[in-house]
Amino acid sequence: HVQLVESGGGSVQAGGSLRLSCEASGDTRTLNYMAWFRQAPGKEREGVAAIDSDGASIYLDSMKGRFIISRDNAKTILYLEMNSLKPEDTAMYYCAGDNRGGSWYRPLATFQYADWGQGTQVTVS
Repeated sequence: HVQLVESGGGSVQAGGSLRLSCEASGDTRTLNYMAWFRQAPGKEREGVAAIDSDGASIYLDSMKGRFIISRDNAKTILYLEMNSLKPEDTAMYYCAGDNRGGSWYRPLATFQYADWGQGTQVTVS
């Protein structure tokens, strides 16, 4: 397992930008898959973007062109650059990771990830 700690959330006006970070620690040697999820009050948690250790990424359709997911060279820090933010982007954003070595056939599904951070709040007004 890995431990995940998010940072970078906050309040921003519509049209603004934020950059979230997630630092992984623990057994990161096989941390192949990482992702960002979000959950708004009263809604289910949804996958926003995911990335594997080779840099292949996938996005929720509504995020394409606005959000960019990336990892540092050591592959222990995950980023989410969020641009052109909208009020509907308001949610708690969670970092997720998995080092079990299984298949990654649904990268934006919660079951793909064993480890989760505590979340960082993003509020867009």
